[in-house]
Amino acid sequence: MALEITDATFEEVVLKSDKPVLVDFWAVWCGPCKMLAPVVSELSNDFEGKAIVGKVDVDANQEFASKYGIRNIPTVLIFKDGEVIGRQVGVAPKKTYEDLINGAL
Repeated sequence: MALEITDATFEEVVLKSDKPVLVDFWAVWCGPCKMLAPVVSELSNDFEGKAIVGKVDVDANQEFASKYGIRNIPTVLIFKDGEVIGRQVGVAPKKTYEDLINGAL
């Protein structure tokens, strides 16, 4: 299961992590986000112990969505050492996200 990340936990979980972090910016009402949700859950299991996979509900947590210029959802960012090193806007095949994480490992 993907980790629920909030504005309050973002800095600790994402920016200070010693592992790569994949963050799915999503919303409850977003159809494509619902399509991506099972993929994000699978990635969480596939990369357990190697990377952190989390989700940010942009309606409830707008601070970091705004900071990183999230205009369309779903948007997935990959962080390494507190920096964004990859971005995928819209739904893509699972391999796209695997490649983002593997590129950060």
